[in-house]
Amino acid sequence: MAATTTITPCSSSILLHNNNKTNPFFHSLNPKKPSLLFHPFPTLSFFPSLSSSTPPPPLCAPRVYTATIEYAPPAPDSNFHHEISRLKALRLKLSSSTTLKQKLKILDSDAKVKFFLNTHGYKKVLSSLGLGLNELFLVKSMVAAGQDHVFDMGFGFEDREMSSVKTALYSLAKIIEKWDFSNGGNGNVGRENQNGGVLVGEDTQQDFNNLLKVLGEVEEFYDCIGGIIGYQIMVLELLAQSSFETQSINNSNHLHESMECQFLEIHPPIGCDLSSNTEYASQAALWGIEGLPDLGEIYPLGGSADRLGLVDSETGECLPAAMLPYCGRTLLEGLVRDLQAREFLYFKLYGKQCITPVAIMTSSAKNNHEHITSLCEKLGWFGRGRSSFRLFEQPLVPAVSAEDGQWLVRKPFVPVCKPGGHGVIWKLAYDKGVFQWFYDHGRKGATVRQVSNVVAATDVTLLALAGIGLHHGKKLGFASCKRNMGATEGINVLIEKNLDGEWAYGLSCIEYTEFDKFGITSGHRSPNSLQAEFPANTNILYVDLPSVELVASSRSERSLPGMVLNTKKSIVYTDYFGNRHSVPGGRLECTMQNIADNFLNTYPSRCFKGVEDNLDTFLVYNERRRVTSSAKKKRKPLDTSLHQTPEGSLLDIMRNAYDLLSWCDIDLPEVESNDKYVDSRPPFLIFLHPALGPVWEVTRQKFSGGSISKGSELQVEVAEFLWRNIQLDGSMIIVAENIMGSTRIDDKGELILQHGHRCGRCKLCNITVLNDGIDWTSGDNVYWKHDIHRSEALKVILHGNAEFEAYNVIIQGNHVFEVPDGYKMKITAGDSGLVVQMDLIPQNLMDNGSWFWKYDTKGSHILLELVEL
Repeated sequence: MAATTTITPCSSSILLHNNNKTNPFFHSLNPKKPSLLFHPFPTLSFFPSLSSSTPPPPLCAPRVYTATIEYAPPAPDSNFHHEISRLKALRLKLSSSTTLKQKLKILDSDAKVKFFLNTHGYKKVLSSLGLGLNELFLVKSMVAAGQDHVFDMGFGFEDREMSSVKTALYSLAKIIEKWDFSNGGNGNVGRENQNGGVLVGEDTQQDFNNLLKVLGEVEEFYDCIGGIIGYQIMVLELLAQSSFETQSINNSNHLHESMECQFLEIHPPIGCDLSSNTEYASQAALWGIEGLPDLGEIYPLGGSADRLGLVDSETGECLPAAMLPYCGRTLLEGLVRDLQAREFLYFKLYGKQCITPVAIMTSSAKNNHEHITSLCEKLGWFGRGRSSFRLFEQPLVPAVSAEDGQWLVRKPFVPVCKPGGHGVIWKLAYDKGVFQWFYDHGRKGATVRQVSNVVAATDVTLLALAGIGLHHGKKLGFASCKRNMGATEGINVLIEKNLDGEWAYGLSCIEYTEFDKFGITSGHRSPNSLQAEFPANTNILYVDLPSVELVASSRSERSLPGMVLNTKKSIVYTDYFGNRHSVPGGRLECTMQNIADNFLNTYPSRCFKGVEDNLDTFLVYNERRRVTSSAKKKRKPLDTSLHQTPEGSLLDIMRNAYDLLSWCDIDLPEVESNDKYVDSRPPFLIFLHPALGPVWEVTRQKFSGGSISKGSELQVEVAEFLWRNIQLDGSMIIVAENIMGSTRIDDKGELILQHGHRCGRCKLCNITVLNDGIDWTSGDNVYWKHDIHRSEALKVILHGNAEFEAYNVIIQGNHVFEVPDGYKMKITAGDSGLVVQMDLIPQNLMDNGSWFWKYDTKGSHILLELVEL
């Protein structure tokens, strides 16, 4: 029998499914009580393939066991509890006030604010600054939240390792009674003037202005939980929870409504397996292509990406992840390139141009917003027009010490700030009018992907996800896959809970930082690991825009899904004196995928079979390397793991290339496990432009027969391409200026890519390419950047609408064939070597070319026909 204690407001229980008959997690949270045993529980049915008559196989074993745990949440740490109670009372008073003057009066009566104003002449300082009521409110809110040390000019804070210089400054501060802010000051902290005041330099005034900006953004964005005061309350509550080894599900902010719940069970979710149910996968992908005019694209790019350690080699400036040079282009360029490939496929099937609106959440971390804007401008907004992009900047939030919840400070007026997690994207999008912007473009849903995941658009994954969501009117969908044990990634779960007699079901996510709270063991697969049963959360989402907007506009905690405070990683920063600090801490973060917690479906009685069929949330499943492989952290010199590094993700791209081309009767070496390449090169380099597909069913009709030898390199940057029986031993690079079409100026004066117009084209039939290719011995090669040294190569460069053809020939050695705009070059074999024929393309074929691939559909499949003109 489960150990039972009384909790407030209600008694709760957790059940978790596991195939194992014993698990040390399932025990009473009271250490004096004996361990619990499992009891059998009927499993939920697997998720049928919706309209498909043949359901996909389940993602996990059908037999599971559960155990019930009843417990009371531990009381918060007494120090935290006192401060939380004080701040909640203050928040309540402020929320009942209607004017700034009333709110300021309440703040002035707070004991912390009173003490602050009477210390070191701060009251006179504030009055001398000429601050408006709103600015005074921000400063006093920060002080009331217990963070007056941020405004302390660096003299009043306690430092366990205070240097002699700091000691002197601290002593000096003791005798300063008056402070005078003046434009005549020099330096960054302050110096005493002849009247006994302190002159503050321009840098310090700028720091103070920046602090007001940060405080203003926190107050505005977190208004739904009480602004600055609410932010600190949430921080302290999460810190109080994390101070206990075992946590109540009631304290998990992933499932904030569970406080109202008497029963909660978490099951491994079941979804459509795209890798096995290929017929349905093709149909779902077609729905996705057909629905492209109804879809938007969302990129959360505001993260600081500290683990990547990306630095500008010329300036030494830290750069955001979007700027990582990967496979010959930045990661952001890779996202847009994948999107344009889907739009090109839509054009080829339906003959209409479709430009998807793209919303990008940026931040000021590492000048993220400026870098992304500059890159888009430099590349002419990717031939899509400035009006098809909407950039909106997420606020930075203060980082706190895990020990006491105090904001970390670099120097006077400069708290350590980080982006508040990708989950702020929904409320921020509502606040900034992004949902309305999508509606103005005629969009109903959107796909969401992160910049570091370089394989998310592989084959049918993204299209099928969006297709199912649109076709079946779902509110949210996850693209998932097998989870790598021990990886820093969350899991997808099926939630079952009882709310006031009704049963609620839906798919959601638990972040890896929260596993302990759910008793989910981390590390390698073991009999005690629940992770083995749950698929990976990849943060590839489909969202129904009106449904998400309804939650985002709720002006409640619901609009900030999955609030967490991850203190498992240290906050690293450099203070005013140049000292480097590494402090256990974190900042309040939200997780965008946990917006799903708002989309549970309720039933009058408990469901045991088929519940997934009718849920507003859904999941698709595919091979891991076709769903997620991230370049999110820099590989350390002695690190033997390539997981989540650029080196590791490159190998997954090569594995996908093998899967794609080996099906086309092309012989090429197989890519082995990552450990084989820790100290060695990849077996080959193959980079294919996604517009060759992007679904593999299309790409495979353009390739047939031949071989690619070990150590070879193939790069194809042209969509209209034919490969028939090619033997490649060395490097072959084919690059077109007009990969998918040419650009034109539209009626708004913007440069727009015109699909299918004056494309470059290349046909290769029965040829052998032999050259020395890549210099694999060069120590300067960086394969994941595609920054390599070559001894020899065959290069074909197509300008404008140029065409290149080669038939029945051996091309040996180093060659560059550059074809001018408006010409076709043909290579054949002659008696004394290669015969090169250059002809002007006839005028009537200039726009559409002398040949093209005609796309058509038959049932759920896409068929190609080569049309010669």
